Amino acid sequence: MRVPITTVLREWGRIGTIGFGGPPAHIALLRELMIDRRGWMTAREFEDANATCQLLPGPASTQMSIYCAWRVRGAAGALAGGLAFILPGLVLTLAIAAIALQDDPPAWVTGIGQGAAAAVVAVVAQAGLQLGAASLREPGGAGRARAIFYALAGAVATVTVGPLVLVVLLACGLVELLWRRHGTALALAVLTLPELPPLAWTALKVGALSFGGGFVTIPLMRADSLRNDWLTAEQFANAVAYGQVTPGPVTHTVALVGWGAGGLAGAALASVIAFAPSFLFVLLGGRHFRVIRERPGPRRFLDGAGPAAIGAIVGAAVVLAQSVEDAWQWGVLAVAALALLLGRPPILVLLGGAAVGLIFAL
Repeated sequence: MRVPITTVLREWGRIGTIGFGGPPAHIALLRELMIDRRGWMTAREFEDANATCQLLPGPASTQMSIYCAWRVRGAAGALAGGLAFILPGLVLTLAIAAIALQDDPPAWVTGIGQGAAAAVVAVVAQAGLQLGAASLREPGGAGRARAIFYALAGAVATVTVGPLVLVVLLACGLVELLWRRHGTALALAVLTLPELPPLAWTALKVGALSFGGGFVTIPLMRADSLRNDWLTAEQFANAVAYGQVTPGPVTHTVALVGWGAGGLAGAALASVIAFAPSFLFVLLGGRHFRVIRERPGPRRFLDGAGPAAIGAIVGAAVVLAQSVEDAWQWGVLAVAALALLLGRPPILVLLGGAAVGLIFAL
């Protein structure tokens, strides 16, 4: 199959432009394109590939987008499709950063950020709770007791020692791997951090070392941003909200962190490092995705790391809530939680919060 590059650019650019709502929306749009509309993949092939992307570190929906483009046009398609998916939201994110992260941003921009930041707490919490419920219903896995333990470990690590949440995720994965192989939960992991500039290391953790999707990277980015004085707690909470109201992957938030660290050059560096592993995983390992999915080792590792990542997502909501200060923001948070319980789409909830923030700013 050799789909024209122009078709890849058009179709993947469309998804990158209208893909509001995070990974679930991206996967739904890719499924509609690849199976329903074009017939480029069977349903089984698509689901197996999506499950394999969940086993990989980094942004799963971005990797799935790149993989689908690789299926229809090889390496050239993967590069063209991946960039077409990432760039629309990234350009919009950089435009927001240029305005929101200047020394004296307009009051209306800050108000939009504060309103959306209050609503995003409910969105992140809902994402974690929904994933947790689905994980407990899934057959096999780590077992209910161990899964709950891993989730609690991820949540506690996120709230108390944010920078170490990555270590906890890896440790939970190793514990489950050893438990399933040897009947013991004893594990010892020694991690040596590479000698990288702080911003590059942060972006690498986001793109290549974090399991569980974009929401899991929030505590990693927040801890590094505050420790290195790249962003204040309020600016980071707003940055997460801006990343949610733009199309494309949650990982775009790393561009705002990079902007706070080093302006446009920092944003470009962080974005390249964060997204490059997704391209490499597909270009170097795409033909082995089916084998990876069928191997018990990766599956067992994720049975431990996955629940810990879900706990980290719920913990991230707690951390973000610490930046909600004004009474009207708590009102937005309460209304946002109620709207999500009533089944309203997260993107509409976020835009509603942003609108309330704009009103208060004006």
